[in-house]
Amino acid sequence: MRSKGVLHIDTQILVPFFDVDTMNVVWHGHYIKYLEVARCALLDRIGHNYSAMVESGYAWPVIDLQLRYVRGAVFGQKLNVRANLVEWENRLKINYLITDLETGERLTRAVSVQVAVDMSSREMQLASPKVFTEAVEKVLS
Repeated sequence: MRSKGVLHIDTQILVPFFDVDTMNVVWHGHYIKYLEVARCALLDRIGHNYSAMVESGYAWPVIDLQLRYVRGAVFGQKLNVRANLVEWENRLKINYLITDLETGERLTRAVSVQVAVDMSSREMQLASPKVFTEAVEKVLS
């Protein structure tokens, strides 16, 4: 069973024409873009988005990304992308679920993992920076 996480946000996406292939199905690589939209919304909700991360001196590269496609989305389909914060103390792990907005049918599920990297030394951090964990804990309290 996948963890629902401690905090989630839902983001709606309307599949644009330029994301589909000749079969009218979203090209597999575009799902990553949809995940990024939801991840940015979640980070905004936490109050520590990518701009705040850079200002604090840390980059957060994706080190692992897994997607499981169940059914292809099509042009004009309204999607809901749910991002669930699962881990934040040592790494940033987010579970995602992409569903049809109207029917709730599951289309794709995914997981991303990011780690903090000190931008001045380029060293990967074994624990998330305090500025980030405090932002998460503030939202959770």
